[in-house]
Amino acid sequence: MLSVCATPIGNLEDVTLRVLRALREADVVLCEDTRHTRKLLERHGIDAKLLSYHEHNEASRVRELVPRLQAGERIALVSDAGLPAISDPGARLIAAALAADVAVTVLPGPSAVETALVASGLVADAYSFLGFLPRRERDLRALLASLPEAPVVAFESPQRLPATLSALAELSPERPVAVCRELTKLHEEVVRGTAAELRARFASPPRGEIVLVLGATSASDEPDADAARAAVDELVSAGAARRAAAKVVARLTGLAANRLYRDSL
Repeated sequence: MLSVCATPIGNLEDVTLRVLRALREADVVLCEDTRHTRKLLERHGIDAKLLSYHEHNEASRVRELVPRLQAGERIALVSDAGLPAISDPGARLIAAALAADVAVTVLPGPSAVETALVASGLVADAYSFLGFLPRRERDLRALLASLPEAPVVAFESPQRLPATLSALAELSPERPVAVCRELTKLHEEVVRGTAAELRARFASPPRGEIVLVLGATSASDEPDADAARAAVDELVSAGAARRAAAKVVARLTGLAANRLYRDSL
């Protein structure tokens, strides 16, 4: 059996009794960082055999571990924090185990995504999770310009947070945002405000792990596509090149430049 175990996102006491039992009974515990996981096991008095399992050795480990699972071994899979396979290694082993008719059970527990969403105060009937935001500025801006109206949760590095908030403030300055830092840890902090306000608050990179929550937008926050196309037409009438006009209006409204160009033809 393969047991997929959620582990604490910070506070080592945030672990379920089922997970502790699975870790005690496992023939081997797969983990991203053996030193990190050993702290959790020692905190709860568990002596288990640890084996590294991370993005750099995942393929080779899967080939090694599936036969062991088929032979009847009990293997527990953990990540450094939260549930494996959610922006962490694990999906490949889970898929291979299922394909080999190995029993896979998921033991739920702490989630940085849901903890941040509730702590933000921006909960709605539905939300989207984006994982880690793109590193390239062009890709990031394209993603931010196409966000859904519902709340959005994403992971971001502290070093890139100022640039992300700056880009978001340009596109939707009044959108409600929460920066959730070091959740469940000693220095936990949740800062709430508009995108423009948080851009000023986080002009410099903070410390710690960051979960970013973007609240739902209202209809009044959305750019007027008809007005944007009219603006492109006005610029063209004044002598501007159509593609250049579309790019200018796109920067001001957050709408896609290519779409504005096509729609204005």
